[in-house]
Amino acid sequence: MAKINNLTEGKVSTVLLSFFFPMLLTNLLQQLYAFADTAIIGKGIGDNALAAVGNMSALTLLIIGFSQGITNGFSVIIAQNFGSGDSSELRRSIAMSIKISAVLSLIMTICSIISLKSILLIMQTNHAILGEGLRYGSVLFGGLTATMAYNLCSCILRALGDSKTPFLAITASSVLNILLDCLFIFVLKTGVSGAAAATVFSQIISVIICMIRLRKTESIRLIRTDFNGGCRLSLTLLKNGIPMACMNSVTAVGCMIVQSRVNALGVVYTSAYSAGNKYVSLFMLPAVTAGFAVSAFTSQNYGARKYHRIKAGIRVGLIIGVVSYLILGGVMLLIPETLASLMLNGRESIRLTAAFLRICGSQFFTLNFLFVYRSGVQGMGKPFIPMCSGLLEMALRIGVIAIFLPQAGFSATAYAETAAWSGALIMNMIACHCIIKHNVIDNSLSHSLRQE
Repeated sequence: MAKINNLTEGKVSTVLLSFFFPMLLTNLLQQLYAFADTAIIGKGIGDNALAAVGNMSALTLLIIGFSQGITNGFSVIIAQNFGSGDSSELRRSIAMSIKISAVLSLIMTICSIISLKSILLIMQTNHAILGEGLRYGSVLFGGLTATMAYNLCSCILRALGDSKTPFLAITASSVLNILLDCLFIFVLKTGVSGAAAATVFSQIISVIICMIRLRKTESIRLIRTDFNGGCRLSLTLLKNGIPMACMNSVTAVGCMIVQSRVNALGVVYTSAYSAGNKYVSLFMLPAVTAGFAVSAFTSQNYGARKYHRIKAGIRVGLIIGVVSYLILGGVMLLIPETLASLMLNGRESIRLTAAFLRICGSQFFTLNFLFVYRSGVQGMGKPFIPMCSGLLEMALRIGVIAIFLPQAGFSATAYAETAAWSGALIMNMIACHCIIKHNVIDNSLSHSLRQE
């Protein structure tokens, strides 16, 4: 029988960090094989191929980010039911999440493949990289069912306090992904399509590993009646999942608009922006992971009405953010040219990427804190606030690019990122403290009334 972990008991820092580190390794491996994809494509096929794949990153965030957001929303409800000790509702919430995810994955696959070329053209994708972008995107989005399945399985496991199984799954799939990348690109010469196929096949392996683990967990072993009806529960799941999915999507729309403005400058700028964003995605991993850990921790303790533990958990998450900023933000500030040259060949694209990394590195703490506070708000079942912060992020990105791109040039892309991070952080930080304070007061009043 698989063990599930109760995050509502024990010393907060010990419980949270023991949950955090396996998940950090999981996310690190995910990013490393994404990084390996990029490096192998850039060095094995060329800068144009790298630009084509990098140009897809905003669209990938829109589609795959939607699936991640909605499954993360489902996991909040699952974790709250687990924290409250309601095993029947726990099983039903998992069953309904599976049904909804299956339908959504089919719809998303069809819509993304049909609209792929139109979106790339709207993004002003250079014709020199349009064909490779279409080939890469068609294969990647054709495998969205595997992506959705992994996102859901890993979210369920995290909601139950299991961060080790996703790590084992990603370890296996990462090794496989890199081996398949080398086989498809260097040996079989399949180009960017092979890189996408390697990613999809590797995700299927990770899904299988997670599903085996879930089937061994007796306390959540589903029966046929768990899938019956559930309209009210489905609405609850969607009410929590859709705002989180929309938050990811509106953030992606802002990134796509920035990407389109960069594309209009030329392929060199597209390559530089792609490489810079890859490093930002890699270096924000500790904060992203801290956010995931805080979300699961907060959800379980919110269900158990242990608000003092939520405050302590958020403090631990912020400490992780500070340490991450000092180390990784420092790397971005001190050796940006070295980082850029690992991915790119052209001197101009390396120079542009280095400038982007310096600016982002100086303000990286705002992004780290944003993930922690936003996850705390989400874990307490308030998904509309993070969604509004996503709208603010989009508005700030677009506004900064529109105003400063003509004057500051390519550096405006970095200023757009840091402005978006700062605005969203302020909104979520204020909301998080207000929600905790409100619930602590309500809990105290309820306790006093019961005593009377």
